Amino acid sequence: MNRLTKPLRSAVALLVVALLASCASAPPQTLDESLDLIRKRALQRHVAWLAHDDRAGRMTGEAGYDHAAAYVAEQFESMGLEAAGSDGWFQPVALRSYKPKEESAKLVLHGAQGDEALVYRDDFSVSADPVAASTSVRGEVVYVGYGVHAPKLGYSDYDGIDVSGKIVALYGGAPEALAGEDRAFYASSLAKRKEAVARGAIATISLRSRKAEERRPWEESKARIGKRSRMTWVNGAGEAADYLPQLRGGAYLSPDAATRLFANAPLSYEASLDAVSAGEVASAQLGVEVTISAESVHETLSSPNVVGLVRGSDPVLADEYVVYTAHLDHLGTEEKDGETQVYNGAYDNAMGVALMLETARAFAALPPRRSILFVAVTAEERGLLGSDFFVNNPVVPPGSIVANINLDMPLFLYPVADLVAFGAENSSLQFVAEASAEAEGFRFAPDPMPEENLFVRSDQYSFVRKGIPSIFLVPGFTSLDGDVDGEALFREHLKEHYHKASDDLSRPIDWKSALRFARAHTRIGYTVASETGRPTWLEGNVFGVRFATP
Repeated sequence: MNRLTKPLRSAVALLVVALLASCASAPPQTLDESLDLIRKRALQRHVAWLAHDDRAGRMTGEAGYDHAAAYVAEQFESMGLEAAGSDGWFQPVALRSYKPKEESAKLVLHGAQGDEALVYRDDFSVSADPVAASTSVRGEVVYVGYGVHAPKLGYSDYDGIDVSGKIVALYGGAPEALAGEDRAFYASSLAKRKEAVARGAIATISLRSRKAEERRPWEESKARIGKRSRMTWVNGAGEAADYLPQLRGGAYLSPDAATRLFANAPLSYEASLDAVSAGEVASAQLGVEVTISAESVHETLSSPNVVGLVRGSDPVLADEYVVYTAHLDHLGTEEKDGETQVYNGAYDNAMGVALMLETARAFAALPPRRSILFVAVTAEERGLLGSDFFVNNPVVPPGSIVANINLDMPLFLYPVADLVAFGAENSSLQFVAEASAEAEGFRFAPDPMPEENLFVRSDQYSFVRKGIPSIFLVPGFTSLDGDVDGEALFREHLKEHYHKASDDLSRPIDWKSALRFARAHTRIGYTVASETGRPTWLEGNVFGVRFATP
């Protein structure tokens, strides 16, 4: 028989509820308890909000992006982070957009048989200038393969060839003979342009490899030429970042136009394709001059990074920072066949931002010794601009950032068995990343797509260029389900959904893998932020040698 009176039973029940509520709200005492705060429902809510049609594709400089930035700031505030931008939660980034006036775009081949004017979009695209109102350049064309000069690695497209005062024609990427991050560094378009300028080149012509044409044929992509502006960030004096005024023009040729460019050369366009595929140097004068000209339309705009801070618990190490980044922008909208297509970017990169937000929740509940900055960056899709602005205009003292952990398009298309940390092998972060992956039941895998040069194509590279050890964590190709071909699904996404309107909320998501991934990459940052020593570049690493401060 129950001997408690009804009022007493009610009082006991209320006491139990109060005790349970008190236990539920008790701050975590261990990392595992903090990681348990990362919940599937919260991740789902963030992705659904950020990738909704109402965000209009989160285009840099447009209202949809600004709404997303406000959402991130609200989430940071609700979790107890401190506003750490230059303007509250925000760090405004001054941007300049630029595109060519369509009627002004000209490219003329001056060959032995006379002049041939190519047709804009059908044959070529032209680069606008971020500073000058108009550009025009004429010069002999020299084919320089990949445009790579790496003599210490036994490879150079420039040996025995003079490009001073000339236009260089080159392919994207870098030869397979260059291993790992050496290949990634030399594949960087900025590295190639700087090398060309150092040798006196006056313009560039970009050629399409067979892989580029397979990925997106010219006929499919030409309708977009000149429709969307390019961007750069500008400083307080109005100077454009990474501007190389010595390059007075730039163009990109269709395969058919490239065939005509090589018409009088000692090798054909097909022979050049064979050479770059084989990693063979075949640089040559092409026996043709080219004129490239265009007028540029400029516009000034602003778009913010969103910056939140979890202050470290150690009185000394709190003045050092681990930075988590994820780009918040995507590609906006596009009119096609009379309909508006929204590039929602559910995986690219609503998923990355969602993971970063829940990582912030875990850190806020149990701060490590060092401080943690969480930065949702703008304009990644426009050339890593938000992150580059951040590292060149840091909201914390220069030299105080010890590591960067970046999140960009992690794909959870299947039950994930392994993780890849691009750039991990460059620094001591490799050992932390391996241990963190294994703690959540993942295997640690090498880069499965070295040909994509992904390490220099996302925001971590902005930090690397400032000498800061960085990694970029993504799921690997292996599925826990032996009947599922993870690599096939991964590559299918890249071909059919990457940067397309179909990267939306209809894409499959294995949320168990997303949760385990979130815990693993949180462990990485927590370990780095708790150790006394800073991460270090491994001896002889190409990025450490080139960018680290002695």
